[in-house]
Amino acid sequence: MNTEREKLGILSQMIALAKADNKIEDSEYELLLIVAEKMGFNKSILDELFKQETIYVPLKPESERILQFHRLVLLMNIDEDNDAKEMEIIYKFGLKMGLNPGAISTVFKIMFDYPNRIVPPDVLINIFKAQHN
Repeated sequence: MNTEREKLGILSQMIALAKADNKIEDSEYELLLIVAEKMGFNKSILDELFKQETIYVPLKPESERILQFHRLVLLMNIDEDNDAKEMEIIYKFGLKMGLNPGAISTVFKIMFDYPNRIVPPDVLINIFKAQHN
């Protein structure tokens, strides 16, 4: 399980992405609140993170980094407004997390093949596994 600092970093990244288009949709905030609560944080802690700069804490296992990448893609797609700026932010976060750039690009290409652009977790994992070979 992630440390409290890692969890705050995860939420902070997600908030930075949600703020990229200079507006926070209700659906984006609701997803952030759900993730925060699952991590053991309440609404006031989440709201406080909106006032801070992005906290980056490297996640150690690759599986945790892939999970965070998946969260970011889900958050980007929740408002059905995929702009290049959000994709660029996620791409940079993915690189910063040490994820394979080819796998990141593949996810961006295939997400449009799925309903609501939600890439199933097993497909996403297989994309990253294939890049190891």
